[in-house]
Amino acid sequence: MSDRVYFRQFLSGRDFAAGDAMATAMVNFAYALGDREAGEALLVDPAHAPVELLELVEADGMRVVGALGTHFHFDHVGGEFAGQHVEGIVELLAARDVPVHVQGAEVSWVRERTGVAASALVAHSPGDRLSVGELEVTLVHTPGHTPGSQCLLFEGRLVSGDTLFIEGCGRTDLAGSDPEEMYRTLSQRLVDVSDDTILYPGHFYAADASAPMSRVRAENWVLAPRTADEWLAMFAR
Repeated sequence: MSDRVYFRQFLSGRDFAAGDAMATAMVNFAYALGDREAGEALLVDPAHAPVELLELVEADGMRVVGALGTHFHFDHVGGEFAGQHVEGIVELLAARDVPVHVQGAEVSWVRERTGVAASALVAHSPGDRLSVGELEVTLVHTPGHTPGSQCLLFEGRLVSGDTLFIEGCGRTDLAGSDPEEMYRTLSQRLVDVSDDTILYPGHFYAADASAPMSRVRAENWVLAPRTADEWLAMFAR
């Protein structure tokens, strides 16, 4: 499948939403992945300027057949923040009528924060597999940052949203966060991801835009605690 995989990483404020102060400050990564031969692609976390992302992917000769939110925060799926409206899945759906894939535990949060209709969301269970053409993507439920945070695992890549960064991890002191679940996610739910898998995070918070899991495991300080008590002493609020 490797020769057929279509995969792009987009940085907000640079590759799309250029000139948008919020997008530039948030340094979000959005992604597109799919099957070149089938000509089908999925947008991941299409916030800030979703129609621009759509156009970038279509300029590559790909047809967007769906979207996926790693979690409900405004900088990933759109919504209101500090009195400002951030574009996201609502605007994407106005341009293309496609399903939006989220974990079941995230549905109510996404609906509340974006106002999107329930009929637009496809709720998934942990471990579900999503096909884009012939590309098969495993949806890994990784609660902690939010109840329904999810990562995408496919063809030697892990798109992690705000679950795990190259340096650090998502905050555990926000609405819906749970530091104990985050510890379980990092110590158990992601333990089977191979060292040669490349991590692609939700934000550009490190010197590099991606890194192998072997390096992340060796250098990321949030993976150092070996017990829940150690973790909670550092991260519980």
